[in-house]
Amino acid sequence: MHPRFAAVVKAYDVRGRSPEQLDASLARALGAAFVDETGASKAVVGRDMRTSSPEIAGAIADGIRSRGADVVDIGLASTDMLYCASGVLELPGVMVTASHNPPGDNGLKMCRAGARPIGIDTGLRAMAEAAGDLLDAPTEPTGSIETIDFLSTYVETLLRIAPVHGRPLKVAIDAGNGMAGHTVPPVFEALRSAGNDLEVIPLYLELDGTFPNHEANPLDHSTLVDLQAAVRANGADLGLAFDGDADRCFVIDENGDVVAPSAITGLIATRALAVEPGATILYNVITSKAVAEIVSERGGTAVRTPVGHSLIKAEMGRTGAVFGGEHSGHFYFRDFYLADSGMLAALHVLGALGEQDVRLSELMAEFTRYVASGEINSRVDDAAAVIEKLASTYADHEQDRMDGLTVDGGAGEDGGWWFNVRPSNTEPLLRLNVEGSDDDTMARVRDEVLAIIRG
Repeated sequence: MHPRFAAVVKAYDVRGRSPEQLDASLARALGAAFVDETGASKAVVGRDMRTSSPEIAGAIADGIRSRGADVVDIGLASTDMLYCASGVLELPGVMVTASHNPPGDNGLKMCRAGARPIGIDTGLRAMAEAAGDLLDAPTEPTGSIETIDFLSTYVETLLRIAPVHGRPLKVAIDAGNGMAGHTVPPVFEALRSAGNDLEVIPLYLELDGTFPNHEANPLDHSTLVDLQAAVRANGADLGLAFDGDADRCFVIDENGDVVAPSAITGLIATRALAVEPGATILYNVITSKAVAEIVSERGGTAVRTPVGHSLIKAEMGRTGAVFGGEHSGHFYFRDFYLADSGMLAALHVLGALGEQDVRLSELMAEFTRYVASGEINSRVDDAAAVIEKLASTYADHEQDRMDGLTVDGGAGEDGGWWFNVRPSNTEPLLRLNVEGSDDDTMARVRDEVLAIIRG
């Protein structure tokens, strides 16, 4: 692989500093290679609000057109809006975004027709290798380009999948100056037109690729402080925080507390099983074990997967799962082309809360059964050696290697617990997640494992 591509091609997408690493020439070559890999005669292109996105999107379109393929340009879009367009139009697609990365970064998320993902082992490596030979090749765009407004179709698709009805709700929404600022207003306008009484308290809905208020990364709970304060100050029923490209959503309850994505997974799984009894639900290796318990109790089939959107989408297709959740705040829906959508997850929460006369914290209590550490990263020189040391230390406990190492302590006298440790795909890091039956159990196991990891 050409070194310029090796620097920006990741496990699931392309990402790097722009223009230092990802510039128009790189994007143009990848656009041409994208057509060669997918066999597309037409492709859809969308972009986020980053300052470099118009140039990168234009270069991608030029690369696609240089191969004689046509481009459908949907302009400003969230990533799930691009996936929706890929599904509705039955076209492969490219989304220009670096999601929650710093403002100086940019990237590309690619999919085949029907929003089928393209990752490092499903076409991205081959594209990058081919694009290396196209960097200096002359390009003559011969394909056409058509600009369309897809926003209304996106909104209609969401509300058909997850309609909202019920009591009046006050909702604080933090878009972090990302693409939710483009998609949230028309979604809520459509909800009101359908008869819903919804009051919105907006935070940072203005599109600004410099992220002047805070990073658009709700996985970092320090970015949620303003939303938590707004929920408390305004007596809101809940808060919604979206990441930069709006494919992830985090939820804040009426007390200003963060609702764990695993609990949201349990809630949406319950709603899905009420519609389709016995259905299959996916959850990944760092999701709370409460999810599998809840799915089983409600007559569904719970299937555990590795972490990563390409992997979970492939497993959804294989198993016919109706829904899948990741503890990182990604939620996947069969009826949304197996793709993830922060907005769809938010609509499910609004729908569930609106249908019941309880507070969100009360609604979520049944889905919150254990105490989690959150993901803890440690820099290590030899991740494989550390994992083997952990496996040896906990050899008398149940283990599996689906994704890194998971050790299950069962439900003994010292309390039930489990942990997963897995290496980063891109950095010399080990990522640790611990869950326990109570605070003391979780903290004890967390500290024991970290002592081994950090030596």
